[in-house]
Amino acid sequence: MGIRRTILTRIAIVYFILFLFGVVVVAKIFSVQQIKNERWAKIEANLSKNTIIVEPNRGNICADDGSVLATSVPGYFVRIDLASQGVKRVYSKESDSLAFYLSRFFKDGSKLQYNRKLNSAYRNKNRGFMLTPRKVDYTELQQIKKFPILRRGRFGGGLIIEQENKRITPLGMLAARTIGGINKGAYGGVHGPIGYTGLEDAYEPYLKGKDGISYKQNLSGRWVTRTEIEPENGMDIITNINVKMQDIAESALYKQLHVTKADWATVILMEVKTGKIKAIANLGKGRDDYYEKDNYALGARGCYEPGSTFKLVSLMAALEDGVVDTSDVFDTGNGRWYNNGRTITDTHGCGKITVKQIFEKSSNVGTAMVITSKYANNPRDYVDRVYSFGVNKPLGLEINGEGQPYFKYPGDADWWGTTLGSMAYGYDSKMTPLQILNFYNTVANNGKMVKPQLVYEIRDNGALVKRYKTEVLNPMIVSKETIGKARAMLEGVCLRGTGRTLTNEYFTIAGKTGTARIASGRGGYDEGMYLATFVGYFPADNPQYSLIATFKNSKNGYYGATVAGPVFKEVAEKVYALQGFINETENEPNENEKLPAVKNGKAEDILRIADELQLQNIKGNPDSQMALVSVQDSLVVIGDNKIPAGKVPNVKGMGASNAIFLMENAGLKVKVKGVGKVKQQSLTAGSNCRAGQTVYLTLS
Repeated sequence: MGIRRTILTRIAIVYFILFLFGVVVVAKIFSVQQIKNERWAKIEANLSKNTIIVEPNRGNICADDGSVLATSVPGYFVRIDLASQGVKRVYSKESDSLAFYLSRFFKDGSKLQYNRKLNSAYRNKNRGFMLTPRKVDYTELQQIKKFPILRRGRFGGGLIIEQENKRITPLGMLAARTIGGINKGAYGGVHGPIGYTGLEDAYEPYLKGKDGISYKQNLSGRWVTRTEIEPENGMDIITNINVKMQDIAESALYKQLHVTKADWATVILMEVKTGKIKAIANLGKGRDDYYEKDNYALGARGCYEPGSTFKLVSLMAALEDGVVDTSDVFDTGNGRWYNNGRTITDTHGCGKITVKQIFEKSSNVGTAMVITSKYANNPRDYVDRVYSFGVNKPLGLEINGEGQPYFKYPGDADWWGTTLGSMAYGYDSKMTPLQILNFYNTVANNGKMVKPQLVYEIRDNGALVKRYKTEVLNPMIVSKETIGKARAMLEGVCLRGTGRTLTNEYFTIAGKTGTARIASGRGGYDEGMYLATFVGYFPADNPQYSLIATFKNSKNGYYGATVAGPVFKEVAEKVYALQGFINETENEPNENEKLPAVKNGKAEDILRIADELQLQNIKGNPDSQMALVSVQDSLVVIGDNKIPAGKVPNVKGMGASNAIFLMENAGLKVKVKGVGKVKQQSLTAGSNCRAGQTVYLTLS
C-alpha cells in the first residue's frame, strides 16, 4: 500500500504541474489576444509606419546594339521633419526665409502661401512635410539643400531626401509607343512605377526588380534608416530594333504624313528569315504635329479590312487547290461586274487578262471572278484554305492588345451571297498591318511562317538570362510551286503593275499595293476615306527584309502606290544601302580584334566580367567606383577614374546611363546627342566646372 500511495502521489503531482502549465499558457494566449491587444497594435502600427520600401533600379530597354531606348535616372522629393530638435531651435528665425526661397524656386505659390503651409505643419509636428511640389533632379537638389534650415542637414535641419527614379527615353519619340510607358499602381500586389503599355508592360516582371526593405529608428532623438533587405535591380531587355533603321523608317513616315495629311500611319521593317522586327513606327495626328500616339501596327486601332493586299492570299488559295493557274484568262470587261446584287468595280477596264495580270493590275473584278467561279458551289473550301495559312489567328505577340483578325465563315449569320466575292479582294475581313506583313514575309521566306519578334535577349547585369530563338509557326504553308508563282506575281507588280513607280536601279522589289475603303460602322463606307498600303520585300531575288507602310485617311491622294509607296521605297533603299555599308565594315580587319571590347564603366562590373570570362590580357585593380580603360601593348589596362570635387568627369567610352549619372553627380546639366558610347564631351575631363553648367555629350 505504501508503494502504491507513493506512485499515485507522484502521478498526481505531475498532473498538477501539467495543469498549472496549461493554465499559464491559456492565460498568456488570452493576455496576448485581449489584454495586450492595444500594445501589439501599437507595435504593428509603429513597424508599418517606419518601414520603408526601397525601390530597385528599373532595367533598361535597349536596341540591338545596346543603345538605350528607355532607362531610369534618379529624381528626388524633399521633406522636412518639423518635430526634430534641430528644426525647433531655428524655426522661428529661418522659416520665413525658407518660405521665400521655396516660392522663388518652384514659382507655384507666394511666400505667404508657403509660410502658411509650413506654420500649419509645424504646429501639427509633421515629421515628413513635403517641400517639393514635383520631382527634382540632382542639380536642383543641391540647390535646395542650401536653403535656410535645410542647409543644416539631416539632423540639424530635419532634411529628408527621398529618391525616386525617373523613366526617360534618351532617343526621344523613337519607337516610343512600342517601348511603352510606366504608371503608378498595383502589379501583382506590388505598388510603385509599373509598365502599363508596350514592352514596359510585357516585360514588367523582368524590368521591375525586387524591392528592398529599410526601417527608421529613433536613436537618442535622431532618426536613422537601417537597410534590412537590399533591393535587386531589374534586368535589361535587348530588343531587335535597330536604331539607324528605326530612324530611317520614322523619318520617312513623318515626312510623308506632312504631305498626305493622313490621320495616322505606320511602318514595320522585319527580317525575313528570323522574324526580327528591326523598325516599327506609329505616328498619329496630335493638336500641333504627329507623334507616337498608338500602336496601329499591331493593335486593335489599326485592324481594318486589308483591301487589295489580301488578293495574294486569295489567289494563292486557288493556286494551291489547283483550280486555277497564273496563265488562265478571265474577261474583266469594262471594269464593272454585277455579282449577286452588288456591282464590283475597277478603276478602269482591262478586258481579257491572265490571273497574273489580274494581280499585277490589282483588278477587283478579276480577283472576284476567279474566286467565285471556282468556289461558289462550296465556299467552305476557299475559307478553309485561307484558314490553313494561319491568317485567321492572332500572332501571339509579347505586347498586349494585339488586334484580332476577323474572317466570315459560310453558315455565319452575316455570310451573304456577296461575301465570297468581296472577301476575295480584301473586304468582309479584318487584319492588322503586322499580320498582313507576316503573310508576305512567309512568301519571301519560301513558305516558312515565323513569328514576329521584338525582343532578342534578357540580361541581368550583363549576364545572359534568356535568349529568344526564332519561332516557326508553320514550316510550309503551301507547296514550293505555289510560292514560286506567288513571288513571280509580286515581282510583276513592281515591274509592270501598280507598283512600278517603286523600281530602282540597284535592287528589285516585290510587293503589292492596297487601297481599301474604310467602313463607317453604320453598315456602309465613309465617302473619301481609304486605307492606303504598300507591302512587300527586298531584294526580290534574295529577300532579306519585308516591309509594310499603311496610311489611314490621307487627304492628298488615296492609292497605295502614291501614298504608302514613297515610304516603302525610301526605307527600302536606305536600309539596302545601310546593310551594304554594314557588310563592308564587318569585313574590314581590326588590328585589335583579339582584344576584348572593354569600355569605361563601373570597375566592379569590368573586373567581374573579366574574371567570369577568364581573360588573361587585363591588368589593374582600381580603387574608384568608376574605371578608365586603355590598351597598352596588347593589354587592357584598367585604371582609377576618380572625380575630384569641382572637376569634370571623364566619361568617354561609357554608355549614356553611366555618363549621365557621373555628370549629374558632378552638378552638371547634361545634353546628349546620338546613340551608343560617348565619343566626345564638350567640357574637358579634369577641368574646373561649376554647379548647373551644361555639358554636351556626343555618342556614336
